[in-house]
Amino acid sequence: MAPAIAQKTKALPRPKLVVGIVVDQMRYDYLYRYWSKYSNDGFKRLLGEGFSYENTHYNYVPTYTGPGHASIYTGTTPSVHGIVGNNWHVREAGKGTYVTEDKSVQPVGGSPAAGQQSPRNMLTSTITDELRLASNFQSKTIGVCIKDRGSVLPAGHAASAAYWFDNSNGAFITSTFYAQQLPEWVQQFNQRKLAEQYLSKPWETLLPISEYTESTADDVPWENTFRGEEKPVFPHNLPTLSGVAPADVRKTMLAAGEKVPSTNLDLIRTTPFGNTLTLDFALEAIRAEQLGQRGQTDFLALSFSSTDYVGHHFGVNAIETEDTYLRLDRDIARLLNYLDKNVGKGQSLVFLSADHGAAHATEFLRSQRLPGNGVGVTLMRDSLQRQLVRRFGPGQWVLSYENQQVYLNRPLLAQKKLDLYQMQQEVAGIMTQFAGVTRAITATDLEKSHWESGMLMYLENGYFPKRSGDVMVVLAPGWLEAYGYPVMKGTTHGSSGAYDTHVPLLFWGWRVPHGESARPARITDIAPTVARFLHIQEPSGCTGQPLQEVLSKKK
Repeated sequence: MAPAIAQKTKALPRPKLVVGIVVDQMRYDYLYRYWSKYSNDGFKRLLGEGFSYENTHYNYVPTYTGPGHASIYTGTTPSVHGIVGNNWHVREAGKGTYVTEDKSVQPVGGSPAAGQQSPRNMLTSTITDELRLASNFQSKTIGVCIKDRGSVLPAGHAASAAYWFDNSNGAFITSTFYAQQLPEWVQQFNQRKLAEQYLSKPWETLLPISEYTESTADDVPWENTFRGEEKPVFPHNLPTLSGVAPADVRKTMLAAGEKVPSTNLDLIRTTPFGNTLTLDFALEAIRAEQLGQRGQTDFLALSFSSTDYVGHHFGVNAIETEDTYLRLDRDIARLLNYLDKNVGKGQSLVFLSADHGAAHATEFLRSQRLPGNGVGVTLMRDSLQRQLVRRFGPGQWVLSYENQQVYLNRPLLAQKKLDLYQMQQEVAGIMTQFAGVTRAITATDLEKSHWESGMLMYLENGYFPKRSGDVMVVLAPGWLEAYGYPVMKGTTHGSSGAYDTHVPLLFWGWRVPHGESARPARITDIAPTVARFLHIQEPSGCTGQPLQEVLSKKK
């Protein structure tokens, strides 16, 4: 294909702008569950004009936000890119770390807690990095997300910029990894204080609440309440809950020279307006940076995270979750229309997927006599520690239990002259005795074997020796793990169950044919497919394969 193109034109045909959309915690069935309520210009337009891979799954565990974003943009699994969780235990340091934590950089525009972030923990290049390399760094690549990891990892190591939200001041910020100061347009955007404006009005349903027939009742015992609420019901009084005074009151107070009360801007994350705020910023980035309008192919890595916060808080079947997706549908329509107007119709290549899915709330499952329950991380860790003390004597045998993995105290084992593999086997045997655990496998066994499919393949693909634990635990379908116990309200994710691994994958725009495919696709296939669209090198650790059906259109 490339030689034929070269004979016909001097300029290599490429889209003007690539927009990668990751919807945090979007299950595949959300594409169709709310179909009758979606507008014609959002999800329906992507499906009606684009190409849908209906059988796209993650091929590793744990299915979390950090690994999900890294895998989409690197085209490989945690076993290669090294992002094994949102957090993991660092043996050399004797403590845990956060996925994008980087104490060598400083915040720009925000607090140290929020701003000391970079992609340095990710060990391979991304498709955004490869575009920068292919264009001799003339292409711009920008990450935008409320979550730091949803912006930093997709934007890549060589990013032009990455921006995320800081609760402390309600601003989009960055770090010195990218720049020494915020661009003028970012400062002006932050001065608009849109987060406060969105929180100054109650969260009402977009449609009459009686029309939310795809969701359970508004007041059910398996939904969490906002702090300050008695029941998890509409309307949610955001001004009261956040401490943000209504807009007219704030204006009067400021005019009178009075101090406006401190606010809980973090609340916007757990409302659909966090997505709207994200899109507001992304559209301003397109305008101010002239993305797709400079004669170079640019890349906007855009992630919507409020879907995850709302899902965790209220669960899969909540009216709040449905309302969040109906509003996201309108936001996506706004994005597509903006691209048509400002970049040109058919000039942008857009893909949409998710970093993981979500399970049903365990109490909801139990109410319907469906299998599922909850286990507590702290309870499992402490129970294991006590059993090891009884068997081997005093000592901190368990350093950490996270990502469904046990980290053993290897220096203590060496001191006691205990064999690591035998201890791993001992721990695996203990863990399988716990309710909800179907199996446990040692790191040693994972390293010595290889699986092409099934549960052990998921574990192998998620295992990185220098960062993963000593024993990997598998929970039964429908069982949820959390630090609170019992785990009955809201939801979470992380397993190899289809509810966590099956996600949407849509391509739309530049040279994308209309259609769909039910053949198996992996999340790691996205990056090499985009690489083929752009005729650039795939990321350095890529193990995925280009998806041929969506590449079939020729012009």
